[in-house]
Amino acid sequence: MSKRRPSPAVPDSILIIRLSAIGDIIMASGVLPCLRAAFPAARIAWLTEAGNEELLQANPRLDRVFVWPRRRWREDWKAGRRRAVWREFHQLRQELRGQRFDWILDLQGLLKSALWARLAGGRRRIGLGSKEGSQWLMTEVVDRPTESPLIGKEYRHLMNVLAAAPERFTMDMAVSAEADRHASTLLHGSGVVGPFAVFCPFTTRPQKHWFDERWVELAVRTRREAGLVPVLVGGPGDRERAAAIVQSSAGAAVNLCGRTRLDECAAVIRRAALVVGVDTGMTHMGIAMGRPSVTLLGSTDPYFETGTAHGRVLYHRLPCYPCYRRPTCGGEFTCMRMHTVEGVFDTLQTLLAGAGAVPTDRQEGRS
Repeated sequence: MSKRRPSPAVPDSILIIRLSAIGDIIMASGVLPCLRAAFPAARIAWLTEAGNEELLQANPRLDRVFVWPRRRWREDWKAGRRRAVWREFHQLRQELRGQRFDWILDLQGLLKSALWARLAGGRRRIGLGSKEGSQWLMTEVVDRPTESPLIGKEYRHLMNVLAAAPERFTMDMAVSAEADRHASTLLHGSGVVGPFAVFCPFTTRPQKHWFDERWVELAVRTRREAGLVPVLVGGPGDRERAAAIVQSSAGAAVNLCGRTRLDECAAVIRRAALVVGVDTGMTHMGIAMGRPSVTLLGSTDPYFETGTAHGRVLYHRLPCYPCYRRPTCGGEFTCMRMHTVEGVFDTLQTLLAGAGAVPTDRQEGRS
């Protein structure tokens, strides 16, 4: 039996695994400037679930993006197309193994991500906070930090442990020219031709939501007093709620929910003068894109500090904070109710005053 080759101190090839979710992929993107600075000659690839690759494919620091079509495979399996699923599975496995990765960084730390790390056959498999038994598939595990208030704290910590230029950590988003053109066309077609603000009101958990009537009031004030057109972004499932907010605001806002892919949404956000949102991937995207951003936190504590001058995090530390998926307030969501329209509007006004020139949809943002 042949012995496994030792992993080099300076890797020639690195695979990052972060399959989901959108916000975590955006935060995890901060490892790319670190790895590229520390190992400029290395081939760096990323494995993610289908749909999320739109966040990564235009990034010049990545050499390749591998896609796991998890949902489609599940549907095909249920429909009896199992041979096709097995064929695609073996093809993806062989493509990953063929890269002969020196390092595999499992940034998700779950069994599903660790299985892919093991299947990829990396010589050094490093799990971040590995659980669900995934730790047994790693060659080493790095615990997640608990104290740091910074955005992306666990990914920063991993870069520090690996001595991979942790000081270079900054969320790393790129937009393709095609996505940017689509964003421009969509904005113009929706009547947005001047400065605008992006609102990100929607998440998958009600305890992270602000209240629709407050979004309505904020939209009216933002358009009337700040001179910005509020543009609502989200997925197809958010269209109905967004339409109700637009209607209640007497047309002060514009609804783009379900009308963009992820990369196109990023392009819209890159053109915005301001981003306001709850704890959702679109809000984190605003910070990553360097836009003045206000984040409203409630039941979760992903970060309290953005590490930038253009980001503000608003939260109220109650005795029950954070409750995550198990609210104890009986549906009152007191922590989110304490965010007043006046307080949010004052914060966005302060950010705008310090941001200098306000971009329009015609101007280029940061790439």
